[in-house]
Amino acid sequence: MGHGASHAADLGPQNIQLPSFVLGFRNVAIGLGVVGLGAGAAIGFTGAMGTTAHHFWRAYMVAFLLGLSVCLGGLFFVAIQHLTRAGWSVAVRRPAEALASNLRWYWLLFVPFAVLWGMGKANVLWIWADMETLRANNEAEWHIVHAKEAFLNPTFFWIRAVVYFAAWALLAHFFLTNSTRQDESGDRAITERMQKWSGPAIIVFGLTTTFAAFDWIMSLSPAWFSTMFGVYFFCGCATAGFASMILVTVRLQKAGTLKGIVTSEHYQDLGKMLFAFGMVFWAYIAFSQYMLIWYANVPEETGWYLARQVGGWIPVSVALLFGHFVIPFVAVISKWPKRMPLVLAAAAVWMLCAHYIDLYWLVVPEIPHDLSSMATYAQVSEKYADTPTHLGNPVNFLLAIGALALVAAGTITTLSRVALVPKKDPRLADSLAFENM
Repeated sequence: MGHGASHAADLGPQNIQLPSFVLGFRNVAIGLGVVGLGAGAAIGFTGAMGTTAHHFWRAYMVAFLLGLSVCLGGLFFVAIQHLTRAGWSVAVRRPAEALASNLRWYWLLFVPFAVLWGMGKANVLWIWADMETLRANNEAEWHIVHAKEAFLNPTFFWIRAVVYFAAWALLAHFFLTNSTRQDESGDRAITERMQKWSGPAIIVFGLTTTFAAFDWIMSLSPAWFSTMFGVYFFCGCATAGFASMILVTVRLQKAGTLKGIVTSEHYQDLGKMLFAFGMVFWAYIAFSQYMLIWYANVPEETGWYLARQVGGWIPVSVALLFGHFVIPFVAVISKWPKRMPLVLAAAAVWMLCAHYIDLYWLVVPEIPHDLSSMATYAQVSEKYADTPTHLGNPVNFLLAIGALALVAAGTITTLSRVALVPKKDPRLADSLAFENM
């Protein structure tokens, strides 16, 4: 990477303020969010279309994680840019700050899980929430989970959840408010303050996202464990965050803003990050986790993958391999697709869809409780050959669209209140003159 000659850019209101007509999209997004989540809940609670309470809550967890990962990806981008003191990214940082700002209210979508716990029905999702029933249904699994009860207990679970949301909200608020305050004062000390705290912020981000993944996804199968699971979830956050940044930036330019500010050079680097984290690093972590667990052949560990290699989950696993890695890897490995906004936006939409499938694949399958009675993989495959995925159930898409729509509405709201670019950041000139080598 390098820098070309600095050039003047239009930082007038018409180029760095959100056009008023875009607020109409916010109203549409709010409507989609309410209708999507409302209709999904109605289907789930009435049992329409064959939807069981068990599947509804897992589908809601997938939708919740989809929106959350978009926001966490934006927070990671902001923090890592300050940590590395990057200049190229200043022109595209505000969309990431806006995505991350949703973390200040996103905890509201976790409240339904609190209601589920309050109703005494949390074991429909987390079977360890009712240890007596778990013991009655599966004595062997109970022995494994019982040893983890110091960690997997309701009180500590909710304390950790509060810590996660508080940490994310505070970090998002810190970076956004300081960045926008600098728009007014131009004080270079604000940049230095954000750089100073970006190191601790990354540590907090890494710990909270890792343990949230353990709590909310991995403990759905509490006898199973993987030390790489937190990194795997982080890859998903990076995928969703970078893809959403690309879509927001492209849409802002289509609305007539950021002309001469965001260029093909910036899109190429955003494409690089989506390529590196969403395709290459994701594939590396996914393969490493699978290879180590499958090769070790420990029953408590391989069962998690067995559940995803039987019945209807076989084509989903294959689709994930090709959809999250092989096809997009080939499609955007060249620099040229990354430099064309509409092509890159299409790749971003593709990766968001692949990320949704990935989350669904993580959350929905259940490990068969009678695996220990079957000696071979062939026996498992034969017995569970008709295992359905319910992937086509409309409740999945209603909930996912609802969660994403609310994130979109929150992002538009934030962008409507601030400049679309950190206009007095001391590194803005470097970003405007940025050129890839």
